[in-house]
Amino acid sequence: MSRTATYHTRVTWKGEHWGHLQMGNGPEMDFSAPPDAHGHAGVLTPEDAFVAAVNTCVMMMFIWAVERFKLDLISYDCDAEGTKLIELDRTEIFTTVTLRPKIVLRAKDEERSATEKRVRRALESAQKYSLVANSVKSEIRVDPVIEIIS
Repeated sequence: MSRTATYHTRVTWKGEHWGHLQMGNGPEMDFSAPPDAHGHAGVLTPEDAFVAAVNTCVMMMFIWAVERFKLDLISYDCDAEGTKLIELDRTEIFTTVTLRPKIVLRAKDEERSATEKRVRRALESAQKYSLVANSVKSEIRVDPVIEIIS
């Protein structure tokens, strides 16, 4: 049987190209369009939020998979890049979001190969079960650097 969950945000226009965002989970912040779209630098933009949503959701699902695969995770740090296509009629779409996680794990020397395979399976599971990655049209690419230490 299917279930549903509902999430809420509220945005309020503050004048010019400024808005204020209140998220249902508590955080609040100002936002703007990016500077190249008449917005302001140094604040959240919808484009930043989109790329961050993919990055954070995949990371949380990776943590979930690491726990289930019983991997000894030391660190996870991921840079994300969203590539936006601007058509001649000025419509825009993110075509790809590339995630570049640097993952450090601990394993015994004799377990390195098997551990790397499990890490890659965990990354595949993270992408497969990511709500956000499954909800966007963009291609999601994952290009990891995996380091296994003793």
